[in-house]
Amino acid sequence: MPAADDHHAHHGHRHRHTTGAEAPAATNRGGAMTPTSHAGHGEEGHDHAAMVADFRRRFWICLPATIVVVLLSHHIQSLFGVPGIIAFPGDRAVETIVASGIFFYGGWPFLTGLRGELARGKPGMMTLVSLAIVSAYVYSLAVVAGLPGEVFFWETATLILVMLLGHWLEARSVMGASGALQALVRLMPATATRLAADGRQEEVPVADLHAGDRVLVRPGGKVPVDGHVIDGESAVDESMLTGESRPVGKRSGDRVVGGAVNGEGALTVEIDRTGGETYLAQVIALVERAQASRSRTQDLANRAAGLLTWIAIIVGGGTLGVWLLLGAPLAFALERMVTVMVISCPHALGLAVPLVVAVSTELTARNGLLIRDRAAFERARNLQAVVFDKTGTLTEGAFGVATVISLVPERTEDEVLRLAAGLESASEHPIAKGILRGAAERGIEAPRADGFRNLPGEGARATVDGREIAVVSPGTLRRAGREPEDHRLAEQNAAGRTLVFVLESDRPIGAIALADVVRAESREAVRQLKAQGLRVMMLTGDTRAVAEQVGRELGLDEVRAEVLPHQKAETVADIQKNGLSVAMVGDGVNDAPALAQSDLGIAIGAGTDVAAEAADVVLVRNDPRDVVAIIALARATYAKMAQNLAWGAGYNVVAIPLAAGVGMPWGVLLGPALGAALMSLSTIIVALNARLLGRQGERRLAELRRSLAAAQG
Repeated sequence: MPAADDHHAHHGHRHRHTTGAEAPAATNRGGAMTPTSHAGHGEEGHDHAAMVADFRRRFWICLPATIVVVLLSHHIQSLFGVPGIIAFPGDRAVETIVASGIFFYGGWPFLTGLRGELARGKPGMMTLVSLAIVSAYVYSLAVVAGLPGEVFFWETATLILVMLLGHWLEARSVMGASGALQALVRLMPATATRLAADGRQEEVPVADLHAGDRVLVRPGGKVPVDGHVIDGESAVDESMLTGESRPVGKRSGDRVVGGAVNGEGALTVEIDRTGGETYLAQVIALVERAQASRSRTQDLANRAAGLLTWIAIIVGGGTLGVWLLLGAPLAFALERMVTVMVISCPHALGLAVPLVVAVSTELTARNGLLIRDRAAFERARNLQAVVFDKTGTLTEGAFGVATVISLVPERTEDEVLRLAAGLESASEHPIAKGILRGAAERGIEAPRADGFRNLPGEGARATVDGREIAVVSPGTLRRAGREPEDHRLAEQNAAGRTLVFVLESDRPIGAIALADVVRAESREAVRQLKAQGLRVMMLTGDTRAVAEQVGRELGLDEVRAEVLPHQKAETVADIQKNGLSVAMVGDGVNDAPALAQSDLGIAIGAGTDVAAEAADVVLVRNDPRDVVAIIALARATYAKMAQNLAWGAGYNVVAIPLAAGVGMPWGVLLGPALGAALMSLSTIIVALNARLLGRQGERRLAELRRSLAAAQG
């Protein structure tokens, strides 16, 4: 079909996809999706389910009628060597009446499609099919009226029947491929158990919930809308939202998202987001935006389909003229023209890309990989470099213990960390949290601290295990002229790590080096990207010493440090000037200009907020390994598109000459019905191949995530 949005306009029902900006309006106040959220496939209100039902109904009604026409056909009777086996007065009139019913009822979707295509000035598949059946039907009527020739009623009837079957099967495939939004909508429960101020429970529609309401989520129930846990503890299955296969533990203070399935424990959740602000509503908006966004590959397919339409019309007319000039009977020449028209319908070519787009959109949405711009997603297959932000992307964005140094023989590293953790257990300082996290990771239990005192600008003091313990900054010891001299301390300073000293009775017994901890997932993500031939880089505003240490730890190809937020986009542009196609991966507002500048902007770790306007792709999980996944899926998606385009175009290169009668010297001659069957088969092959992307992609994604996790472990 010539136009990008015409691939399903073929029976007069134009499909309208809302934009992402429009999508939240389809969500009611409580976050539940209304029935119209994606049922608006067409200005007349017909969706794919209605199309399936319509073609199915027309097929089954036309099937017995077609059998009657075939049995009454004199040509078919002669073909089987039983001429006149079914003959009675008025049999030709009955054949004509039944065939006319098939033409007008079964052919109506194609005739209305013809009207729509001509009105838009873009002839396509419906134009070809309609010209074929109209030519055959009108010619047959003329023969019945006395014109010398053969009646084409049985060919017309079987052609229409096969086309109805093909469109029925295709519409079923399209409906299955376009089910992403419906699948997401089905995640939302219809009702919720709201808790009144006096503790009473009441079952209310999700639409009636407001921010600040408290709801009870029973074991096995669905979280109605976004909120945070205020009571209870459970494991929550978020796999349909994020692709995370394992349930995620939730306790007081943790966020939950609507549509997630609760495990074995009851949770009391306070609602903080409803309507279009909910995670699921944002995801649905992004899916609709992705489905409506233009694909460069689709534009190519549309141009090719438009060209093929005119080729079919010209070749069909030329075939009629050439055979007549060669002295062939009008019936034979007309039959060749009809077959050319039918078999060369560019339907498979028009569906080659849209079906793959629908399947990949559904696949990515189910796995927490949200596409905002399809053209950018397609470009991912050609990426040459991936640039990561550091803090919060490759690192956790929080202090962690990198190294513990004992400065006295009588104190081990674990003892130094234990005493420091005991002191810091009473503090909320980021360094204190980092020390406590480091102790917990090493299985060290923090002892109780008594008499905790904060030392402004210096550190803190307390009594731990009966000893006077202090954790202070290097400056405190430096001002007192008591800073220890140790090459290990110099190495930590050179690495850009934050040092604190642990004192016992004012004597330095050890030092703790803290750093922004590198994610365990980052190492495997970088390794996999480099294995694919990609150059992996880091862009950060942090100090050079810190950045280079992270770069060495991860094995990055290049590190650019001390880059101000407004300089990040310029730095990405510089990399692009070197001839590299660049993906930028970031998580903060300060990354927005760089995300926009890159060939593919990837926002990572969106969590429950997916409104990353500068990004082309949003990765819900805060996991850099999903960058590997999105690139792998982009390549798989493009491969499917290329396969479908090759089949759609290659099929016509072979089929059109055969339909025109070029194969007659070798005994190869396609009839209109067989041509219709082959055309429909071609369309079905394209649809099934697109559906394979869903199964293969799901399996490939699961395997990839398992291998990444295994390699990390």
